[in-house]
Amino acid sequence: MSNTEARPVEMECGGQTDGPSSPDIEILTPRDVPLGGPRAMRVRRTLPQRARTLIGAWCFADHYGPDDVATAGGMDVAPHPHIGLQTVSWLFSGEIEHRDSLGSHAFVRPGELNLMTGGHGICHSEVSTPATTILHGVQLWVALPEEHRDTARDFQHHVPVPVPLDGGEARVFLGTLAGESSPVRTFTPLLGAELTVNPGAGLTLAVSPDFEHGLLVDSGDVTLDGTALKPAELGYAAPGRDTVTVTNHGQDTARLVLLGGPPFQEEIVMWWNFIGRSHEDIVRAREAWQAETDRFGRVEGYDGDRLPAPELPNATIRPRKNPGAR
Repeated sequence: MSNTEARPVEMECGGQTDGPSSPDIEILTPRDVPLGGPRAMRVRRTLPQRARTLIGAWCFADHYGPDDVATAGGMDVAPHPHIGLQTVSWLFSGEIEHRDSLGSHAFVRPGELNLMTGGHGICHSEVSTPATTILHGVQLWVALPEEHRDTARDFQHHVPVPVPLDGGEARVFLGTLAGESSPVRTFTPLLGAELTVNPGAGLTLAVSPDFEHGLLVDSGDVTLDGTALKPAELGYAAPGRDTVTVTNHGQDTARLVLLGGPPFQEEIVMWWNFIGRSHEDIVRAREAWQAETDRFGRVEGYDGDRLPAPELPNATIRPRKNPGAR
């Protein structure tokens, strides 16, 4: 998905909620972002924000739906570029057609992972299919480390098996959890999993103490290690714990996305759909996209024009890094 904010360099971001929390659980609230046009699809963005830029190498989290496409218009994101990152598409309902300049033509469906590597440069389009009535899911980005940020473009598809748990279920799309490991290749250690928790149940999951974790709530009345989280909020847990406990206090099944990874030590520059290390990296990528060079290639089969890049800000785009862990 493209970051189609009109002023992508400015991150007027949410802060912490005023509700009760554990001293070591940080609550990140989302902000609403329209993805362009008069019938703009709106998403709830929890990463990045001023309070926290990354969780592991996870650097971008958009949560959208459930949207009735008959009234909301669905998704139609024209070809747009990426550098220095991997995109992770995960749906709860609906279907999205993906095309990219590697030649991939694939569909994003509920419970199936599509991971695209931008590296030195790629472009792609995303369009919800005519069969889609309700569109609901998350779009996530992963920052590539310096040694791999110019890697070749790539595309991977994986269908994780549901893992039954005592009180719920997990679908592990990246990394390892509950004895299940994803075969999908990443460039830093990562965890990504959809969790469902039965009404009144709790899950205590073994996790790596070297990882920091984020729990994004799609639905449910849940707590993370005793801290209450509302739907669309993301709870952050610093490294040092070897378990996380998620409890569903509601009468309906809760659904969540658990993310994790070791703290990403590098500063990154994020602007529009680009991740670099300097303002100059961004300027070069934008110029290459506007000039339609071979750096990004072309998307075949999309009926429409490419997305033009926004204007660069008048100030130097500065690197971002996380605050110190609490």
